[in-house]
Amino acid sequence: MVEQQQKLILSPYMDIYELIIPKDNLLRQIKEFVDFEFIYDELIDKYCLDNGRNAIPPIRMFKYLLLKSIYDLSDVDVVERSKYDMSFKYFLDMAPEDEVINPSSLTKFRKLRLKDRNLLDMLIAKTVQLALDKGIIKSKSIIVDATHTKSRYNCKTPCQALQEQSKKLRRTIYEVDETMKEKFPDKNTEDSLEKELEYCKQLIDVVKENEKICSYPKVQEKLNLLEESVRDDMEHLETSKDEDAKIGHKTADTSFFGYKTHIAMTEERIITAATITSGEKTDGKELPKLVQKSRDAGMQVEAVIGDKAYSDKKNMEAVKKDGYELIAKLNSIITQGNRTKEDEFEFNKDAGMYQCKAGHLAIHKYLDKRKKEKKNKNPRMVYFFDIEKCKCCPYRDGCYKEGAKKKTYTETIISDSHSEQAKFQETEHFKEKMHVFQCPLYKWRDELVFFCCEVLENDV
Repeated sequence: MVEQQQKLILSPYMDIYELIIPKDNLLRQIKEFVDFEFIYDELIDKYCLDNGRNAIPPIRMFKYLLLKSIYDLSDVDVVERSKYDMSFKYFLDMAPEDEVINPSSLTKFRKLRLKDRNLLDMLIAKTVQLALDKGIIKSKSIIVDATHTKSRYNCKTPCQALQEQSKKLRRTIYEVDETMKEKFPDKNTEDSLEKELEYCKQLIDVVKENEKICSYPKVQEKLNLLEESVRDDMEHLETSKDEDAKIGHKTADTSFFGYKTHIAMTEERIITAATITSGEKTDGKELPKLVQKSRDAGMQVEAVIGDKAYSDKKNMEAVKKDGYELIAKLNSIITQGNRTKEDEFEFNKDAGMYQCKAGHLAIHKYLDKRKKEKKNKNPRMVYFFDIEKCKCCPYRDGCYKEGAKKKTYTETIISDSHSEQAKFQETEHFKEKMHVFQCPLYKWRDELVFFCCEVLENDV
């Protein structure tokens, strides 16, 4: 049961907060500036109002998660710190002498109470509204870009995941006492989950027997993490089962396994919208969603600023339809009018290559000079794909011909297309707006978005 209104804190020790927590403390500023009552309104239907024992206030539980994200702490450690860190207790609306929660309650809150909640959009909308009310947002432009996020599971087998965690624990212990190496059990050399589990259990037992080693916080954190992985069910151990994550490409030579976070933000660096896709998706297709979500959050969008990935034909058409300017330089490859098989092949601007709908990147390309030499014929760029991947691709039906020795995708380069945008990008107005887009989005840290992405990670 959850109480319908918060209790007034009556404690003779409340004045201690005024003495020891400075006015410029981050948590104090957040507490005094942000009204978290909207969390109660959003989660109230997940609680019973007239039956059962009193629940921990949902606002406090939500603040625990916010602390966990801001300070990069585990469930156990964020609760432990809230026992003695008065800034934590003040932020959590607790009296100095109040008892803290059990860490398992925080885990249950995250998994049960926040299930099926679109927290990302809700929190961003609240942030935008606060910024508008305080007059922080004055521009009517949004900047769009995407950043790569590796999958938590990262294509590792359960055995490899445990080996990595045990390795981190050993390294941390060696920093404290190198002689512990002689006491550790022999490492597992076989690709066997059962034997690796047995080794980890023996390692944990040896470490726990040494109270001095365990007294170091950095050792205890690694030990807690390894214990949790061994103890937990297949939820954490089946690390190869992230079916939603895909391989994306940062460049033609480097790739990652995971997701892309597409973000829109104002010129004042206030995030107005975010979407999450699998790693192989291109940036440009998310532009309409980012614009619409920004408007739903309360933003007036008159201009969108981005890189060349957003200057494809469909986005150019959306500009006229939705009534905003697109400040994105033309790309001579992806803005070439009508293309064949647009739904099957997309241009990856990071790698400078086309990729198929399975996420496979072309391995090389060449300019067909024969077409260029012919009169009144536009040149063509031919992209070659790895035929061995095509043979076992789940989308091979209708795409790969049995017995074919090569797989190509050909694009005609039309040099005179998008003339209006080409003229627009030569104007002083366009150049002035492009100055805003100077540093990559991944360098701008915003705790709210990272927190939301972490909360939503289990539901992606």
